[in-house]
Parts: sequence; structure tokens; C-alpha cells
Amino acid sequence: MARYTGPKDRLSRRESTDLFNKGVKLTRLNVLPGVHGPKGSLRAPSQYGKQLREKQKTKRTYGVLEKQFRNYMEEAMRSKGNTANVLFEKLESRLDNVVYRLGFASTRPLARQLVSHRHVYVDGKRVNIPSYQVKTGETVTLSKKGMEIPSVELHLKNKNVTVPDWLQRKAVVGKVKRLPNRDDVPEPFVEQDIIEFYSR
Repeated sequence: MARYTGPKDRLSRRESTDLFNKGVKLTRLNVLPGVHGPKGSLRAPSQYGKQLREKQKTKRTYGVLEKQFRNYMEEAMRSKGNTANVLFEKLESRLDNVVYRLGFASTRPLARQLVSHRHVYVDGKRVNIPSYQVKTGETVTLSKKGMEIPSVELHLKNKNVTVPDWLQRKAVVGKVKRLPNRDDVPEPFVEQDIIEFYSR
């Protein structure tokens, strides 16, 4: 199960946005990473550069590597429906993302860790595959041990968590009411740039 294990602040600084909900812990967001610092930002990006940055930002936000993201994109482009809707349906329906959207974890990396460490159940069965695609009607719950993890326990008490319309949550039980689409994604991704990048 491949995943990025390098410094996360570096990725956020490269995309000039907080990709991992680190808030005030993230420093120097406006300075590009690397020895050359802000020098690389003097030139206006090309069309290809803009498309590449948008693709990288989306891929890194959901915590997937290039091969898997390309597979999602190719599947979306082969489908008869709206390409952006299918792409974000695949990304949002990942089990680690669903755990995050339900408010069981404060970040996607923590949600992925909960899944990998076998703390998540889908319809009563333990699932430890972060890329598992949840389906309409399935329920997602945490194990008793998972709920006792201090950071998870603290986040579960947070009353300000907003659960998206396509999900339903009662206590520590979440249910998928319907599959998500592009309109259900609050992050300001420019999906047209991603589609054009892979259409070259």
C-alpha cells in the first residue's frame, strides 16, 4: 500500500494552500520550498504549469499517488457521465475520505491511519483498505479501541463538524445516503485544468 511519507509542509508550501488542515502549525506558507525559495515564483506560470499545479494539489489533498490518480482520471474520461462528477465521486467515495468527511478524524492522513490500523467497520465488517469505494446504503463505524484514541475522542466531541449532504451521521455511525458529485466538494479545485492536463 503505497503512500507519500515525506514532509507534508513542503507539499502545502508548493501548492500555496494548507492541504492537510494543519492551521497555525503550518509556517512559511507563502514561501516556496527548496534552496531557491521565492525566486521560482517570479515568472508567470504557463498553461501547462497551471494545469500541473491543479492536478498535484488535488492528488495531494486526497493522499493518492500518481498511478492511482491517473487510473481514477482514465476511468472518469471513459465513462458516459460528466467527467468531473465521476472523478470526484471516485475520490470522495474512498473510505479514508468518508471517515474524514463524517468527522471521525480531523485530517485525511489521520483518517487513513484509522483505516489502515483496522479501526473502521463497513456494514459491520472490518475494512483496512483506504481506497475502498463505499457504496450507497453502507454504514461506516469506528471500533471501540479507535474511539478511545485521544485525538479521535477529542474530535468526536467537536459539535462544529459539518457533514456533507450525501452522508448522514448519528453519534459514531455514518451512512452513505447517495454517491457524491463535484458540487458536494467544498474545496476550490479547478477540475477543467485537471481534465485538460490528462487530455493532452
